[in-house]
Amino acid sequence: MKLKTFLMAGAMSAVASVAMAECAFENEVELRSLSAGFEAWNAVTDAWAECGNVQAELNQEFRTLQPQAFAADPSLYQIGGVSNGTITPLLNEGTIRPLDDLVEMYGQNLRPNQLIRINGEIMAIAMMVNTQHLMYRSDIFEELGIEVPTTWDEVLEAAAVIQEAGVVDYPLGATMKTGWNLGEDFINMFLGYGGEFWNADGTPNVNSEAGMNALETMMAMTEFMDPEYLVSDSTYVQQQFQQGRIAMANLWASRGSAMDLEGESQVVGLVDAAAAPMAVEGAAPATTLWWDGVVIASNISDEEAEAAFRVVMEGLDREMVEANNDAAIWLIEGYEPGRLALGAIATASATPPPPAYPSTSQMGLMHTALGNELAAFFTGDASAEEALEAVEAAYTTAAQEAGVLE
Repeated sequence: MKLKTFLMAGAMSAVASVAMAECAFENEVELRSLSAGFEAWNAVTDAWAECGNVQAELNQEFRTLQPQAFAADPSLYQIGGVSNGTITPLLNEGTIRPLDDLVEMYGQNLRPNQLIRINGEIMAIAMMVNTQHLMYRSDIFEELGIEVPTTWDEVLEAAAVIQEAGVVDYPLGATMKTGWNLGEDFINMFLGYGGEFWNADGTPNVNSEAGMNALETMMAMTEFMDPEYLVSDSTYVQQQFQQGRIAMANLWASRGSAMDLEGESQVVGLVDAAAAPMAVEGAAPATTLWWDGVVIASNISDEEAEAAFRVVMEGLDREMVEANNDAAIWLIEGYEPGRLALGAIATASATPPPPAYPSTSQMGLMHTALGNELAAFFTGDASAEEALEAVEAAYTTAAQEAGVLE
């Protein structure tokens, strides 16, 4: 299913009431969930809590904690928050259960675009779409007469103007923390330059012109960023925006609502969003499209699974959306796109559109190799070619061990 279809289908319906309804049933089964910790998950897990006996753990390291936790017997969590980039290890290990029977019993309010089918079975329930898109300080752009950039070359030009004006600490922010974040930013830029991750025989192909171009552009970005960018994840960049320290960043759409949080943000109403910049004029935006949603562990009792799914449905209903409309680009009835959703919609609607992040075992191994090996280039310990060679070597070893490359 294409993520562009997800986005357009999710951006429908009218808002009626903003009152959070109480849970429709009293949950008597002890349940635990593990998910990321951005605003959308805060909203959903708060709704689950209305049912009682639900302990939600919101942790930005969820993607590294989930595989082992769900592999335990019994699973340490009944409910997991995943995306199309983090569900793969759970699928590979068989630690999440098909949901067809539970959808038939309790999923009558779900939309077809929320049903994530793998090999014909419903394995997850999508709740929102997500993408990295350009967020920027509209007041600074207006003050300095800067047009909203559409390419990364224009982003760098705008950053130079902002730096010269000295109106913020750093013109640019980026999610380039060593590990998963750095790997994701490279993936976006690499695809933006038309890169292909694998050769026809399945061997890695990142040490290429597209790979070199991606690293060159990313290094150029760092001239306008906080020098501590290798510890900069989504929360770091979100806080830089909220504290008025940066003027723009290619940040996840799921972080948009945090810009307008009274009492937490100093830039309420001053941050707008536009399509993710292109690496090459006329190409797709240099980003990937994602969904976020819910899975149920397989190593639990049927009673726990049923209770968990019923609780999940309570958190993914119209009442939750109406009370938290701007916390995400919801795929749930009742959602109306707000100001900070327009960038994600423009990104997904671009011609050509960016690709959906590929949920494959090979991509998982490549992402890990990129996140582990590319930091050496940014610290000056390796040239671009050496870093990309190290990525290919690390991927080859991991892929051979996993049996996906001979």
